[in-house]
Amino acid sequence: MRSRMLRRVLGIAILGDAMAIGFGLLLAFWLRFKSGWIPRFGDVESASLRDTRLDNYAALFAVGGVLFLGTMVYTQLYKLRYVLRPERFAYHMLRAACFWLGLYFCASQVIRFDPPISRIFALLAFVCTSICLASWRWALSRMTKQLGWTAALRQRLTVVGRSDEARRIVEAVERDGRHPYKLIPEKGLPDTAESANELARLISSRSTDIVLLADLSRPRDEVLLMANACERAHVEFKLMPDYFQVLLAGLHLETISGVPILGVTQLPLDRFLNRFVKRGIDIVGGVVGLALAAPFIAVCSVILRRESPGPTFFGQERIGRNGVPFKMYKIRSMRPDAALVDHASQSTLREDPRVLRIGKFMRRWNIDELPQFWNVLMGDMSLVGPRPERSYHVGVLSGQIPHYNARHAAKPGITGWAQVNGLRGDTDLSERVRCDLWYLENWSVWLDFQIMAMTFLSRKNAY
Repeated sequence: MRSRMLRRVLGIAILGDAMAIGFGLLLAFWLRFKSGWIPRFGDVESASLRDTRLDNYAALFAVGGVLFLGTMVYTQLYKLRYVLRPERFAYHMLRAACFWLGLYFCASQVIRFDPPISRIFALLAFVCTSICLASWRWALSRMTKQLGWTAALRQRLTVVGRSDEARRIVEAVERDGRHPYKLIPEKGLPDTAESANELARLISSRSTDIVLLADLSRPRDEVLLMANACERAHVEFKLMPDYFQVLLAGLHLETISGVPILGVTQLPLDRFLNRFVKRGIDIVGGVVGLALAAPFIAVCSVILRRESPGPTFFGQERIGRNGVPFKMYKIRSMRPDAALVDHASQSTLREDPRVLRIGKFMRRWNIDELPQFWNVLMGDMSLVGPRPERSYHVGVLSGQIPHYNARHAAKPGITGWAQVNGLRGDTDLSERVRCDLWYLENWSVWLDFQIMAMTFLSRKNAY
């Protein structure tokens, strides 16, 4: 029943995607050539080219549509979680659309269309098809919910064993009504199955699709018996990797003399090309950032000196990539003697009496961080990355929070994934570290630009 429903919904999704892409291409064609809103300059086509007709672009439409659908298949966007969660689909679809745009231009150079592809049309097609696809997938999500298909589509998950990670999964599923998994039982962690026979009875008494074993302290033979019990009942059996609580996305299976070995491989920023690209973006961003920041720094400096005489800039030792210390610069936002008690708290407290009036404004809008563009140019920091901490606090926190030092695998940033998610100031440090590690595992140029854009919109816990 569920497999038929899933095939039906995925079939509807593919058909709807094809129609949304076709409509987006038609809309882009109308905007470029028929609306009269966009002049004819800046294109590969000559000014003397005859009026472009729709049939002239038929081949381009066909190639563009097939490439877009192929890109979505290649990037695995036809999974259940993207049907039930349109916001996740939109995020990953935009990444696929960027790849498609480059592929579209390359295809036009190889095939040599007549007339040649209009670059403005291609950019409009990127925007229009992305909007049409995101809108259609949002409507599909609403439709599946209204028709009562959502419950039938979700995979039924039974968690066996108790751990902090298992409880986090349970809480996430319970919190999100559009989660692709449904807990069996519906509330809380189930009773622990003490043996394979108990697990077999548990499976037979419930309609379960997946069993997740969250307790690897069991004997190896018992785990194998549990896996066999699930196999006999045609139920997926999955293990929670207790030995790898950090950098899970980097897990890789390899062999040594034919023996399978599971371990953490390179992270994205361990690769030279990725570091080279990120450094190039940092240099350009650092130069532009300093140029744009100069007037704000000058104005804040004048106001700061009137409220509190003393230096404008404040330098403090922080820990950078691979644990190497460096001096990070900020516009001073506190009284000159604030550093005397700076070790008392890992973060500035809400309503901290040391913060000046102009300092509250600067911290609210991240203006005090602007001098760090200089740190970026010097190579000590990046535009985006985990926020650097003082050496004293690193020594304390690394002993209290598991995997804390793993966040030093990359350069610290002016902003980061934890900060745009409100995890700054006096917030949960474990969650902040988890966000930092997620960023290191999932780094991409697109993610960096997304975080930079979100920085201007995220004001949560900025004080």
